[in-house]
Amino acid sequence: MTTVDRPLRIVRTYHPRRGRLSGRHFDALERLAERYAFVPGEPVDVLEIGSGMGDATAQMAAADPGRRYLAVEVHTPGVANLLALIERQGLTNLRVAAVDAIELLREEIPIASLAAVHVFFPDPWPKSRHHKRRLIVPGRVALMRERLRPGGLLHCATDDAGYAQAMLETLDADPGLTNRFDGFAPRPDHRPMTKFELRAVRAGRPSFDLMYERT
Repeated sequence: MTTVDRPLRIVRTYHPRRGRLSGRHFDALERLAERYAFVPGEPVDVLEIGSGMGDATAQMAAADPGRRYLAVEVHTPGVANLLALIERQGLTNLRVAAVDAIELLREEIPIASLAAVHVFFPDPWPKSRHHKRRLIVPGRVALMRERLRPGGLLHCATDDAGYAQAMLETLDADPGLTNRFDGFAPRPDHRPMTKFELRAVRAGRPSFDLMYERT
C-alpha cells in the first residue's frame, strides 16, 4: 500500500447535486446508463475528471479513437447528456462513471496505467476554509501521478487566476512531475472550447492550462 492509498478522512471535492432532468436526459439515463457504464477492470487510457455536460469529452474521444476514455462526473444532467452524445455519435472508446473520482482512482485504476489525466475547470473552492476540497492539492496530485504511466500527462485547466497560481505551485512541487512548459502552457488546440469557458472569456477571465509529465 502506498502513502496515497492509505485510508483518509473523506473530503468531498464537489457539491453532490442531481439537478433537474429533462425528458431526453431521463430517457438517456434509463436506456444507456448500463450500456455505457465503466466496468471495474476495463482498461482506461485517458481519465477525464469532471466532464460537465460532456460535449468536450465526446469531441476529444471522437478525435482520438485509438485511446480509451473514461469520464467521471457526479452531476446527473451532465452524465445523462454525455450518455446521449455517446449514442448519437456512435463512440466506442468512451465510458462513464458517476462516482467520486478520488475513490475511483484509489480503488479501480491500477498504478502506472493511464496515458493522461484531464482536470478541466474543477470547482475552485475560492474560500480559504474550503481549499482542502480542491482537486489539485498535494495528496490528490500524488494519487493522480501514481496512476499515470511514465511519460503520462496530467493536464489541468482553470479560469480562476488564484487557483491557477496555486495549481502551478502544487504541481511544480510534486517530485514525480515535470512541467512541459515554462510556467503555464499555451492553450492546446485539442482541448475543445466549452460553453463554460466561452462565458468566462466573454466575462474577461482568461483560461490557464498546465501540462505536467510523469517522470
